[in-house]
Amino acid sequence: MKILFIGDIIGEPGRKTVARQVPRLVRERGVACVIANAENAAGGFGVTPDVARELFAAGVHVLTSGNHIWDKKEVIDYIKNEPRLLRPANYPKGVPGLGCVVVTTAEGEKVGVVQVMGRVCMPTVDCPFRVVRHEVEAVKQEARTVIVDMHAEATSEKMAMGWYLDGEVTGVFGTHTHVQTADERILPKGTAYLTDVGMVGPTESVIGIKKEIAIEKFLSQMPRRFEVAPGPCVFSAVLLDVDTGVGKALSIERLRIMD
Repeated sequence: MKILFIGDIIGEPGRKTVARQVPRLVRERGVACVIANAENAAGGFGVTPDVARELFAAGVHVLTSGNHIWDKKEVIDYIKNEPRLLRPANYPKGVPGLGCVVVTTAEGEKVGVVQVMGRVCMPTVDCPFRVVRHEVEAVKQEARTVIVDMHAEATSEKMAMGWYLDGEVTGVFGTHTHVQTADERILPKGTAYLTDVGMVGPTESVIGIKKEIAIEKFLSQMPRRFEVAPGPCVFSAVLLDVDTGVGKALSIERLRIMD
């Protein structure tokens, strides 16, 4: 089974790129399940119900998020009733939404998706390492194939999660920094790993934001309203081939497509 995991989608330019690239990749590469991080999909910060529905219509099966999940207040009621939109599982108990989900592909294969968020230079949340064990065990009651989105700033924290879950899940993929790393590999016990998948967003930007605004912010240290940059986009993702019988990765391919 082929799984496509897409990096952080940035605003309308990123959404349009997803709508162009996902159907083509599904058709040409035989993709059965598409997972994407959508926490920056609405104007660069957060996600709205309309944006989530737009991405589902484009062919995405599961949307993950991160520290910007609550930036748009409209999402709070929506996430209560849409299990395919995940928030980090290690937010405090009682917050809306779920940190894991199991979906079924058109071919009848089940795929579990788990989302956790790191704590280094990130909001204060519960320990992702302790929480992820519980979430993985829950989805493995239904699915052998399990993908984990580790939304974190520190590469060391993401790497630690990869090693921590090696042999326990099918893939651990980092999101959040918007810069794709080149360390894709299959760990010794069969778990595919990439420190950061990257972004789907404007190439002439600073992690998706207009470069002039970002530069001025660094120069002045004064508050600035960030805006998503215009122009051509990069589509960053990983394509995973899975042995569904045992839930292990057979291959991992890093994708960086200029749209």
